[in-house]
Amino acid sequence: MVVSYLRGLHNQTGRTLVPSLDMQRKLQGLGFRNVSLLGRGVDSDQFGPHHRCEELRRSWSVGSHGCAALYVGRIAPEKNLSLALDAYRAMRRLDDSCRFILVGDGPMRASLQRSQPDLIFCGMKTGRELSRHFASADLFLFPSKTETFGNVTLEAMASGLGVLAYDYAAARMHITDGVTGVLAPYGDADAFVAAACRLAGDRRLVSKLGMRAREYALSVSWSLVLDGFVDHLESARRQAAESAAAAPAAPVADAYQEVVASGIERHVPSFESAPEPGA
Repeated sequence: MVVSYLRGLHNQTGRTLVPSLDMQRKLQGLGFRNVSLLGRGVDSDQFGPHHRCEELRRSWSVGSHGCAALYVGRIAPEKNLSLALDAYRAMRRLDDSCRFILVGDGPMRASLQRSQPDLIFCGMKTGRELSRHFASADLFLFPSKTETFGNVTLEAMASGLGVLAYDYAAARMHITDGVTGVLAPYGDADAFVAAACRLAGDRRLVSKLGMRAREYALSVSWSLVLDGFVDHLESARRQAAESAAAAPAAPVADAYQEVVASGIERHVPSFESAPEPGA
C-alpha cells in the first residue's frame, strides 16, 4: 500500500533522483518512472592521507608497521558487525598486531565493549577528528548489507585506505575490484573474511589499493555532483516545457462557443465601455 502511494506520487514528477544503480534498478522494477542516478561526492580536503596521525595510531597500540582495521558508522545489528568481528578475528590469527577500531555509537556498543574488550571504541567523531581517525587507519571494513549508498566508503577511499565491502551500493559504483579496493560477492560472508585475511597478509597491496582509491576519490568532487544535479533540473524543465507545448489547447467552454458562433459577443459591453456608476 505504501509502495503504491509512493509510486503514484513519484510518477507525477519529472525526476526521481537516487544515489546508486542498485536503488535505481529496484525502483524501476517496482514500476517507478523517470528514475535517474545522482551519485554523491566526497571532500578530498576534509578526507585525505594528510590527516594521518602517528600519535593516534600509538594510542591504538598500532606501530608504523602495524595494521589498523577501521569501521565507521552506527553500531547496530543492521550493520552486520558480527561479520566484521569474524574478519578481524581471522586477521588476528595471521597477524596479532592487527587492531580493530570502531568509530560511532549505537545500541550494540555497550554489549560489544563488555564482550570484546580488545576492540577500540572511539565514540562519535566529526570534523577534523573524524578525518584523523579515517586517515590513521590502514584498512576499512564495511560489512553492511542494508545501505542505500554508504558515504563512508568514499570517505575511506579519499583517506587512502584499502577498502573491503560487499559488491553493491557505493562500493559497486566506485570500487574497481583489486584496483581501488576489494569487493566481496554480496552476502558471501566466507568471501568477505577470506578477502580480509588476504589484505592483512599483504601490506604492499593495501598500500597500492589505498593510493589508487585516493586518486579515484579526487575525481568524485561535490562540485561535479552539483553540476549533475543542475543538469537534471534543466533536463526536467525542458521536458516539462516540451510536454506543455505538445499538449492540445484546453477546449473553450460550450456556452462561449455558441456566443462566438452567433455573433452576440459584439453586443456584450466590455468593462472599458461600461458607463460609470451613477452616470
